[in-house]
Amino acid sequence: MAEERVNNEGGNEGGPGERRYFARPKTCQFCADKSLSIDYKKADMLKRFVTDEGKIRPRRQTGTCARHQRVLAGAIKRARHIALLPFTGARWEDNPR
Repeated sequence: MAEERVNNEGGNEGGPGERRYFARPKTCQFCADKSLSIDYKKADMLKRFVTDEGKIRPRRQTGTCARHQRVLAGAIKRARHIALLPFTGARWEDNPR
């Protein structure tokens, strides 16, 4: 049988020539900047933590700590309830029945 030669100089096998993405540990922006507050009335700030579909982004995407993620989720739900944020991404005008 023929033996396969592995070239570690930039092939698909992950040698010194290949660049990989290493995720940086994200820091909570609310812990880093104490002047930032989470408020349900700040709809423009809360929109950054909601996907286009209307779902709350997870901690691994936003980098918030567990404590602030819980507060953030409550503020988003409160803003949805009083119609500052939509429950879904699709607007009523775009998808009539």
